[in-house]
Amino acid sequence: MTSLALGCIADDFTGATDLANNLVRAGVRVVQTIGVPSAPLAADVDAVVVALKSRTIAPADAIAQSLDALKWLQAQGAQQIYFKYCSTFDSTAAGNIGPVTEALMDALGSDFTIATPAFPDNKRTVFKGYLFVGDVLLNESGMQNHPLTPMTDANLVRVLQAQTTRKVGLIDHTVVARGAEAVRERIAQLRGEGVGVAVVDAVSNDDLLRLGPALAAMPLVTAGSGVAIGLPANFGIAPSSQASALPAAGGLQAVVSGSCSIATNRQVMAFIQTGRPAMAIDPLRIAAGVDVTAEVLAWAEPLLADGPVLVYSTAETHAVKSVQGRLGVEEAGAMVERTIAAIARGLVALGVRQLVVAGGETSGACVQALGITQMQIGPQIDPGVPWCHALAEAAGGAGVHLTLKSGNFGADDFFSKAFKALA
Repeated sequence: MTSLALGCIADDFTGATDLANNLVRAGVRVVQTIGVPSAPLAADVDAVVVALKSRTIAPADAIAQSLDALKWLQAQGAQQIYFKYCSTFDSTAAGNIGPVTEALMDALGSDFTIATPAFPDNKRTVFKGYLFVGDVLLNESGMQNHPLTPMTDANLVRVLQAQTTRKVGLIDHTVVARGAEAVRERIAQLRGEGVGVAVVDAVSNDDLLRLGPALAAMPLVTAGSGVAIGLPANFGIAPSSQASALPAAGGLQAVVSGSCSIATNRQVMAFIQTGRPAMAIDPLRIAAGVDVTAEVLAWAEPLLADGPVLVYSTAETHAVKSVQGRLGVEEAGAMVERTIAAIARGLVALGVRQLVVAGGETSGACVQALGITQMQIGPQIDPGVPWCHALAEAAGGAGVHLTLKSGNFGADDFFSKAFKALA
């Protein structure tokens, strides 16, 4: 049986590649699976990231899927379990971060774990338990307008305590700055006070690297992707450029975007300003029964030979809320996801072999529609976003390069930059 250093469970597909990207950069050989595999691990790797689409489903379903992933990872000999969530800590008072964390702790017999979405490379930092996005608090960053998981409180201790039965505490920056031994001492103190989960401050990569050794004996780590940079050394793994090598890229290029984040709105506008072809999807036309997928593919087919095209449902907050008011929040989102996923499958059938997908929920729908079960993680485009390579059923079993971009990640020119990185 293969013995894994890390067995990782991610609550969405872009988050999974984000985590895998940080591990690969640290020299870890990683395979990302789409859902829980039905067979034992065959590849000789150091870590597996099981990508679930569990961030916004019912808490009971998220728990069940996460426990299934845990059982499979334990069967592969995983030495440590890593539950990965978004660097903006997307969750509601009902879950799913807290309930899944507690279920994994119970299954592992663990009485203590940490929680921190800190990812300084992407300007996500935690100070005194408060989450900052760039220079502003989480609830002032645009995340307060998220259509599914609006974040109106930046105090992570308070947010997590609302979702958990265990007592939530804090390991603040003054402790982290003193290094691993100080963190261990603080953990012992918190456990003695009956704390089961501790939010950890981190404002730099140095903080995450200091934190890493203190987590070596912890059965379960819960975090965004940032903490991953401090864990490989615990297993004797060192950085290596070979970990990110992918097959040579070819074929046509396209971008599909379902995210409505501020960052993705900027990226869509930047792509349009380059003069490349772009087509917006109108959810109300989909709801009216128009075959939008066929329209988009007919529009794209003659344009693809000249370079990348963009298909997007990305819109400003007021427009999204207007559509949600007419169609319902869940139905509006699911309807657009299904359409973009069908478009992605159609584009691949037309010969697209380099595909950028923007948005966590959109990425999950697209990967499933393409018939992808595993992905090899390649080089980073922007912090948290790598190119990947996978065999796709929609491509007749051929290889496809794709990147799954979290809505909040990437520079304004990300869509254009991504293809240049493969050239």
